[in-house]
Amino acid sequence: MADENKSKDVLVHADHVKVYFKGKDKKSGTVRAVDDISFDIFAGETFGVVGESGCGKSTLGRTLIRLIPATDGHVYLDGEDISGLKGKALKQMRKKAQIIFQDPSACLNPRRTVRQILMEPFQIHHMTGSMDVDARIEELLHLVGLDTYHLSRYPHELSGGQKQRIGIARALALEPKLIICDEAVSALDVSVQAQVLNLLQELKERLGLTYFFISHNLNVVYQVSDRVGVMYLGKMVEIAAYDQLYEKRYHPYTEALLSAIPQVDADDRTERIHLTGEVPSPSDPPSGCPFHTRCPKACDICSKEITIVGSWVYTLRDYVTTFDFLKRANAIGLPMSELITDKYPLEEINEALKKNLAMTGLKIAVVNK
Repeated sequence: MADENKSKDVLVHADHVKVYFKGKDKKSGTVRAVDDISFDIFAGETFGVVGESGCGKSTLGRTLIRLIPATDGHVYLDGEDISGLKGKALKQMRKKAQIIFQDPSACLNPRRTVRQILMEPFQIHHMTGSMDVDARIEELLHLVGLDTYHLSRYPHELSGGQKQRIGIARALALEPKLIICDEAVSALDVSVQAQVLNLLQELKERLGLTYFFISHNLNVVYQVSDRVGVMYLGKMVEIAAYDQLYEKRYHPYTEALLSAIPQVDADDRTERIHLTGEVPSPSDPPSGCPFHTRCPKACDICSKEITIVGSWVYTLRDYVTTFDFLKRANAIGLPMSELITDKYPLEEINEALKKNLAMTGLKIAVVNK
């Protein structure tokens, strides 16, 4: 899996992205909505993101397309650093990345017809004189499963599923490479959700799209994603291929999330993991791993170090000795037989373990077997 992804083109690269919001006064503190996140999104894949409400999923998605500016770090879209873009350059970037919002009713202008809504992207980018916009609008409607008679209708005359299809058509208007799906089906009925998910999958295959798919529904994410990132309190705690995440998760928070999925088949049911305590405030997060205050597997080092696990290479920061590293790996259930390092081969780790040598800045990868 790791070798396969190395050959893919990286469309989005997030490099230590932080998004902080300052309070109105000193007592309010600074909310760390997104706190030092790095990952890649490969062209043509669906990267799903899950986590509890308030963990920073939507803020991260909007930061990737500059709807919210990053406080620190960089976001690269198609090789271009978009973090500092302004004016015309930022406007041109908008053609490459669009968003589908959660509430289809709130994101459509109630005083405009469907034709006027779909015309707006072309007007903003001054494209009405260089192409047959009417033909393009009709093509967009057909792409999302609607007909031309919907063009004269207002949003209140459409069903929830039809409104979301209009939102999808608007996102596709400028032929973007990346689409942020921000809880795109959570406001829809279950039967309509399935229709919209199937539509998104068809459009991805037909148009070669890349999705950043945000959801709190783990079953939905499993259905559509190639890789899944798990967020907790502004941090990405695990990234893995969708099948590995559901079959062999490593982070205790991921384990707790998956245990909450209702199972129809009694044979598939597992014991529910009940987390104790409250979610810490994002304006005053705990030191080390943000989950250690509620984690049933927490050990001493968890309050000092941040560990990210997954099927790609990450950094376990500045362990004093290899013993500390092995202690942490053992605490979250990572067997040594499945660990390799970017910097140190397994043989060197074992040799260092015998001699208690210091090994800082270890890079670790979980190997898919």
